[in-house]
Amino acid sequence: MLRAAAEASAGHERSPLVLAVTVLTSMDDEEMNTVGVRGSVVDQVLRLAALALSNGCRGVVASAREASALRQELGLDFVIITPGVRPAGSGHGDQVRVVTPTEAISAGASHIVVGRPITEAADPAAEARAILGQIG
Repeated sequence: MLRAAAEASAGHERSPLVLAVTVLTSMDDEEMNTVGVRGSVVDQVLRLAALALSNGCRGVVASAREASALRQELGLDFVIITPGVRPAGSGHGDQVRVVTPTEAISAGASHIVVGRPITEAADPAAEARAILGQIG
């Protein structure tokens, strides 16, 4: 499936960036074990990212907690989109593997995803500016 998506996107003037999702940020080692995946989250993320790369994907969606290991294994050109990013002092909600925007960038994230802290803020634009100020 990954290879088919990557091949279908190749050769277009504005080829979309094909990404693979690794392990949801709402899952930890215990949850992985519960659903039948043995080993640690980081091991599974690295396995899935290597599989994605070998099948033509140019990046993955993964927690920033694994971004440093992904950078080390797959290099600087590999795109890492990191959800589960929360400003310092924010609640985690249903997310288990959470980092701040600064931590995500420092770990090697190419892009960060900050959803609910912005969309649920009284002033979403001000919240987004404050988050940008944390990483600027």
